[in-house]
Amino acid sequence: MDGDKFGSGSLLDPSSALDPSKRARFGEPHKFLPVLFVVFTISSLGSIYLCFHIVPLLAGGGAFQAPLGQNAEHRGLVQLTVFVPVTVMLLICYVRCILTHPGEIPDNDAKWEYMHGGGKLTAAPLSLQEVKKSGERRHCKWCGKYKPDRCHHCRVCKTCILKMDHHCPWIYNCVGFANYKYFFLLLFYCVVDCHFITWTMAESVQRCVYNVDTPFLTLFLTFFGETLALFLTVLVTMFFGLHIWLMTKAMTTIEFCEKSTPKDGGSKTYDSVYDLGFCGNVRAVLGNNVFFWFLPLSLPEGDGMTFVCDETRLTKDMENGKGIRRKTHQKTQRNRDGPAFGDESFGSAYFDPELFGTRNPNP
Repeated sequence: MDGDKFGSGSLLDPSSALDPSKRARFGEPHKFLPVLFVVFTISSLGSIYLCFHIVPLLAGGGAFQAPLGQNAEHRGLVQLTVFVPVTVMLLICYVRCILTHPGEIPDNDAKWEYMHGGGKLTAAPLSLQEVKKSGERRHCKWCGKYKPDRCHHCRVCKTCILKMDHHCPWIYNCVGFANYKYFFLLLFYCVVDCHFITWTMAESVQRCVYNVDTPFLTLFLTFFGETLALFLTVLVTMFFGLHIWLMTKAMTTIEFCEKSTPKDGGSKTYDSVYDLGFCGNVRAVLGNNVFFWFLPLSLPEGDGMTFVCDETRLTKDMENGKGIRRKTHQKTQRNRDGPAFGDESFGSAYFDPELFGTRNPNP
């Protein structure tokens, strides 16, 4: 079966189910436990925030003592208006992370098929940056295919993942080329949601402290929700900060770990051959359309198997430069050839009497 743009394509691709050679996705139900835990955490924290913070505010703030009771209904409406869209975007990105295949090497493509022991060794194409020390192409002994740049084999997913970042058990999927934007936006909306809950729910904690008549269950769940939100805020913010830095440096998590522990006693360096500058690196993750950067739409261009780097840009610049030099050379050559014999300006172009000290005998 021919692979599509990202190999086997989407989870919902019916052609994948018809091919018995394809590994069935989500074939291990016990690995859904982390996903269920995340869903339970989101549901619990969201329910606590709505029931024990937003609802009392919308009720007019009767349970709040001054000054917390002033404009309580207005604050509740504003906070609800912010909380619901952000949470909806978080859930959409989370579902997209789970269902979107990160991308794999296409099947039945001769240039990626590896002939184990039978075919002769082939040198890596000039466009490849990651090769063995011998100069040969990298290959996967489990998949029986040559590896594109930034591609790694995931032993959990049992396949090679294009531009693999890491395997995430919380989404029961690998994070790679085709779903990294969804994962990045998932972290973004998690950070926004957790910060928003932590800072706005603080007044409900204060209400519980001031009001001695607060029921124990309300007191416990309010403090539990605030503590959980604060813990997640610190954790997710640090993780999101790492991925912002990785994006600006044009690195994946695997590449970062490889550079953090260099082989052969080399020094640490976090320079990437795929670095396109700040704006170029952001577009490589969030897409070219700025208006869709924070929406789970408009994925970055490319196929996940070839990447622009310094050498490819230099090659293009050289090709463009050759074209410019060729045009300049042709123009210069025409000027050097000068006019044809018989042209009135031929003599003046190649012979100046004053230059040689001669004068016209018939002025």
